[in-house]
Amino acid sequence: MVALNLKLSELYLNRELSLLEFNRRVFEQAKDESNPLLERLRFLCIASTNLDEFFEIRVAGLNQQVKYGSVQTGEDNLTPVEVLKKISEVAHELVEEQYKILNDVLIPELSKEKIRILRRAQWKPKLARWVKRYFNRELIPILSPIGLDPTHPFPRVLNKNLYFIVTLEGKDAFGREGGFAIVQAPRSLPRVIEVPKEYSTRTHDFILLSSVLHAHVSELFPGMKVKGCYQFRVTRNSDLFVDDEEVGDLLRALEGELPSRRYNDAVRLEVADNCSKEISDFLLDQFKLSDDALYKVHGPVNLNRLLQLHDLVDRPELVFHGFTPGIPPRLLKTASIFDILHNGDILLLHPFQSFAPIVDFVRQAANDPAVLSIKQTLYRTGADSAIVSALKDAARAGKEVTVVIELLARFDEEANIELANKLQEAGAHVVYGVVGFKTHAKMIMVVRREGRSLRRYVHLGTGNYHARTARLYTDYGLLTADQAVGEDVNKLFHQMTGLGRATKLKKLLQSPFTLHKGMLDFITQETNNAKAGKEARIIAKMNALVEPEIIRALYKASIAGVKVDLIIRGICCLRPGVKGISENIKVRSIIGRFLEHTRIYYFHNDGEPNVYCSSADWMQRNLFHRVEACFPIEEKRPRDKLIKFGLLNYLSDNTQAWILQEGGSYRRAKAGNAKPRAAQQVLLDQYCS
Repeated sequence: MVALNLKLSELYLNRELSLLEFNRRVFEQAKDESNPLLERLRFLCIASTNLDEFFEIRVAGLNQQVKYGSVQTGEDNLTPVEVLKKISEVAHELVEEQYKILNDVLIPELSKEKIRILRRAQWKPKLARWVKRYFNRELIPILSPIGLDPTHPFPRVLNKNLYFIVTLEGKDAFGREGGFAIVQAPRSLPRVIEVPKEYSTRTHDFILLSSVLHAHVSELFPGMKVKGCYQFRVTRNSDLFVDDEEVGDLLRALEGELPSRRYNDAVRLEVADNCSKEISDFLLDQFKLSDDALYKVHGPVNLNRLLQLHDLVDRPELVFHGFTPGIPPRLLKTASIFDILHNGDILLLHPFQSFAPIVDFVRQAANDPAVLSIKQTLYRTGADSAIVSALKDAARAGKEVTVVIELLARFDEEANIELANKLQEAGAHVVYGVVGFKTHAKMIMVVRREGRSLRRYVHLGTGNYHARTARLYTDYGLLTADQAVGEDVNKLFHQMTGLGRATKLKKLLQSPFTLHKGMLDFITQETNNAKAGKEARIIAKMNALVEPEIIRALYKASIAGVKVDLIIRGICCLRPGVKGISENIKVRSIIGRFLEHTRIYYFHNDGEPNVYCSSADWMQRNLFHRVEACFPIEEKRPRDKLIKFGLLNYLSDNTQAWILQEGGSYRRAKAGNAKPRAAQQVLLDQYCS
């Protein structure tokens, strides 16, 4: 047996580079010809959006460390400067590939399907005249070109907005010499414009707003000569800073902080690839960026805006087939969900099984005279959420409604502030969780009077209470009337809304108190069983694995002979396949039609499996800095269902699975002579119509 050196940096893959590898796998879906064409374009846009957020949060954070002189290394022994250098190399490669896919693969394939993005050289005279009318009607009234001179300094440039830098010759009406001017593309107008049928020779022709502006930018500068016009976009640090110790009112503090997000420090500059070095250097200087932060692109700098094509083109054969999520037969037998739960738990596998029972659960609670109170956590939810409507109805009807809203849900802060205000207006009690700990747990608790006693009914989930993402993300939800679970959930709500020490829970594990230790105890249990000659196995499915102590525990388990299968969608800092250390660990990532968002933790336990679902990944932030819930699946029927379809099904996927190699790269699984099997398709076939 090989002794494990717990400080061996070679055993720890860098978190940021692992996240970029995830984005590479998403890019690959755009090249996969088994995906419908418009879905391939969608994957490309998703990858672009992912990269935006990566720069806004991860790169921005590293820049801050460098700015303040940090040389602290992570488990991988890389300094922030070293990580940024590696990120720049990989990100430039990914961006180049992204535009190569767009220009050499997707645009030609779309054209074959009579879907064209027309460049200016392709405009016929009739169309060109229409474009000019569009420019005069839609753009001229709202454009405000800014010539740069001592009285007009370089403007404040919004985060991720489309701009143009224009070079001019000649003198303007006041005798000022030409130079540079900045033009902001109107945010109120679509970036992709559908050409009216009478001006189109194909089924679907489109032009980009950037092309319209390029074609007529000279009209903004009468009497002067436009020498060049180049689009650019700057990405800024989008993390919010709210001092937990100083703030007195989190909502007011957050409202004051949100506007500054648009103008925080720049972290990346994207420019058109025909932009001269003189101009790109000028822009880099304005944003205080180095050459490494410059990305020259052959196409629109705001690539993710092409996602509009997915909605504008009505071609069912070019998108994934629609489906109707299934509903468990038990829920169809009687109208009362409370009566159903008296006879056992219900486990829902979204999006393959409908989200509607969760909405019905809250609606029935709102309308049931026997229900006294409803408590719920909300992290992200839709603007027109049926669940929120039911909560407001319940509050107006006089029921005790308490909602814990996480205001700091990244990029949903503004929507959550509005949600909090609406719920309070309806009479609900709204709290914002615990200062310093994001509330990420997904819980609903309904208290109902039944005879002389009160009974709790609970929903616990791995995902958000958002009807739209419930059709796009894989998530699990447990509906239960188990009284021990109900007591635990009640204690969790008391912790979040009141003041007091954490009390011991009977069945649930929770962050930041018991979840980390609980997972380590389960891993150690399997390790000890293996050492005793017993069968030992761990299967874990999550979004990310980063936390060092858990990684070291998994290495120890592998050395002891525990078979470890990890299904990790995104970041994985564990290095599998290292001789004598992690030979018993296999890591795979599933990238498919739906975003894998479930967290399942399986421990063999000498034939009596412990199976848990959770809102938490194995990351420091989830385990130590958030309020998370991890709940057992104890009843045999839902537990067997979860093991079969949530774990073993994914381990047998040989078409959408990517296998992590020892060096940190991923290799796509191949069916070979076996029958092709895609885990998500198996679930669609099993539950949907």
